Amino acid sequence: MGTAIRVMVERGRKKPVAVASAFDWPGWDRSGKSEEEALQVLAEYRPRYAKIAELAGLADEFRAAGKLAVAERIQGVGMTDFYGLSYKSAGPEHAPMSDTACERKIALLRASWTYFDDVASHVSAELRKGPRGGGRDRDRIVRHANGAEIQEFAKKVGVLTPNDAWRRPADLRAHRDAFCAAIRDYNARGVPARTWTVQFVIRHSAYHMLDHAWEMEDRDLSARGGGGE
Repeated sequence: MGTAIRVMVERGRKKPVAVASAFDWPGWDRSGKSEEEALQVLAEYRPRYAKIAELAGLADEFRAAGKLAVAERIQGVGMTDFYGLSYKSAGPEHAPMSDTACERKIALLRASWTYFDDVASHVSAELRKGPRGGGRDRDRIVRHANGAEIQEFAKKVGVLTPNDAWRRPADLRAHRDAFCAAIRDYNARGVPARTWTVQFVIRHSAYHMLDHAWEMEDRDLSARGGGGE
């Protein structure tokens, strides 16, 4: 195997929770009740993330990557405690990227969009309910995932898109193109995003899309349902 995959572990401040983030592979973040559990879940999702790497044209690099290796441990924030989210940048994410590294991460962000859109196009409209009968249906997930990106994440790099742009494919494509262009611009100028680093903007945006794509797969009631394996 090749170079180890660097992982940051964020520990909850008050609750027994940890998030493991493979920060060189945006979107590959998983949580658990402990560091060991979070790392185990992250490893279990490796085959699922391989599909994202393939869509990004990085299948060979991902296949050749080594084992998970914890490179950094930090204390999380309230979002870590309450939602099991990585909400801080890893140390290396504070530095500007080379143009090549930036394009690599943008390719993975675009792959997360492609994967999300594909999953949303074939899962059942009604999704399997949780143990307490809750959970969004497909259309609400699509609205939430795209809406959060438009209304929050993209604004971190100055992209202002109408809130309902996700409803129209051409407008959604234009938004995503503008988002990628802004990421390139901020990175090239060495300017941090508003309250986040540019690299964390990419990672969290990809994570949010993939988390909900995998959720839809796992809750799919159609004949294709069954966890996306």
